[in-house]
Amino acid sequence: MPSPHSARTSQQPLQAVLFDMDGTLVDTERLWWEAVEHVAVGLGRPLAKADEEDVLGRPVEHTAEVLSRATGAPFAEVAADLHREFAVRVRSGVVARPGALRLLDALAADGVPTALVTASPRAIADLVVESLGTGRFAVTITADDTPRTKPAPDPYLAACRALGVEPTACVAVEDTRTGVSSAEAAGCAVLAVPSLAPIAAAPGRTVLASLEDVTTARLRDMITAREPLEQGGPREQGGPREQAEPHEQGEPHAAHELYAARELREPRELRVMSWNLWYGGTKVSDHREKQLKIILENGVDVVGLQETFGTAARELADALGWEYHQAGENLGVISRYPITGRLGAADPGFYGATGVRIRVGGRQDVVLWSAHLDCAPYGPYEASFDGLAAPGLTAHESGRLGQVREILTAMAPDLAARDTTPVLLVGDFNAPSHLDRADAEWPVTRAAEEAGLRDSYREAHPDPVRSPGHTWSPVHPEHEDGSGRPEPQDRIDYVLYAGAGLRVLNSRTLVTGTPRPWPDVEDNAWPSDHAAVITTFSLGGAAGPA
Repeated sequence: MPSPHSARTSQQPLQAVLFDMDGTLVDTERLWWEAVEHVAVGLGRPLAKADEEDVLGRPVEHTAEVLSRATGAPFAEVAADLHREFAVRVRSGVVARPGALRLLDALAADGVPTALVTASPRAIADLVVESLGTGRFAVTITADDTPRTKPAPDPYLAACRALGVEPTACVAVEDTRTGVSSAEAAGCAVLAVPSLAPIAAAPGRTVLASLEDVTTARLRDMITAREPLEQGGPREQGGPREQAEPHEQGEPHAAHELYAARELREPRELRVMSWNLWYGGTKVSDHREKQLKIILENGVDVVGLQETFGTAARELADALGWEYHQAGENLGVISRYPITGRLGAADPGFYGATGVRIRVGGRQDVVLWSAHLDCAPYGPYEASFDGLAAPGLTAHESGRLGQVREILTAMAPDLAARDTTPVLLVGDFNAPSHLDRADAEWPVTRAAEEAGLRDSYREAHPDPVRSPGHTWSPVHPEHEDGSGRPEPQDRIDYVLYAGAGLRVLNSRTLVTGTPRPWPDVEDNAWPSDHAAVITTFSLGGAAGPA
């Protein structure tokens, strides 16, 4: 049965305004931070700026899990302490953010329905709603009302269903990157009013310092400005990929516009990148700016990272306005779509793997693991320089084979569910593929194949002679020992996949510019010693190459 609001709003460009609570309408984000900080100090683990992503805009359960994992304290006790400390601070009195009540009154006067959409539990939300006035919201969605909360799109989609409105005709008002990701994944236009952590401007997103000068007309303009991109409907399936206009080198804004255009529709494609950053990129000047430029210009959606140098995943994600997962000093994932789950050990060590679950658009989950296997002994060196025969080459792969088997064991539940949730394994394997070379068994990639994973690059380019796809190494034409021996060039970085929901459209290796060889690499445009691999998949199609 349609909502009673449907008839009234169906002809309006702005059908509803959906408000986050903490830090957006009321000044509770600081109260939440203070509550978490109080509990964290008591556990002997004070908060740092790097903890913002796991605190601000997050539900109690997420933050409790982070603190429990870091300190060894029982999860249930940590969650109870967080609930109690936050409730104490809320009951002591919440203060409305500047302009919030005036805007709510203006929307009510103009007949625009509103909803409260929060990652807080209902017990806390009810206290806040009572202080603001129980009649101000037609719908209230809390962490208790959806299977997943922010950054997943579920809360905003639930609010739109309850109001009987289209997400693309709604403005969500948020104060954290987590909330922004949730609202944008649902298809809403976003007005961001940052409370503690900054939020970058982006096409389809407006960033203001406060709500004081916001009017119904301004919110309505945010919707009408999107309408040229909405032809064909927000959930249109099929048809070609949206293309950005050509843009000059060094102007990443065109790539941002491409992201915005694609975000308004249920995504039909997913562009996945595997990239070893080479000590985080620090061997090259201005490495972070160069990395951002490469990511933006190539329109990738999710990047599995290796050699992150501890901070690269967070710093890249912050600059892009994306989400990230950092596992230890070496591994990470960044995603323009919400990361709704983190898989594997919090610190797998320098060599190992880490995984995430990503919600692509409003409907499709994808699991991605990023892996880095040991570099020694390196088979191509033993084959080219030492003349080691096939049995010895195969035997010396035992260390990496053991590592990949451990990773595949950790991935087993994901691989078992691959026909409903597609799975990707990307990374630097430090081993050639059995699909490329016949001089030995090269069992590492064969083990992945036997587990059901398919090699996206080799599916797109079946002939290894015509398309070798070398990723090692664009900066090592000669061996770095000074002997003048040619460096073996091999394909050792991969985007592997499994599941009926992905179909390879194309795959390529990427190096920008003409890198100067080691050690004269400081001014290279390409800030890595590996080529990256980028595969574009269609979503929802049968598995197999295009």
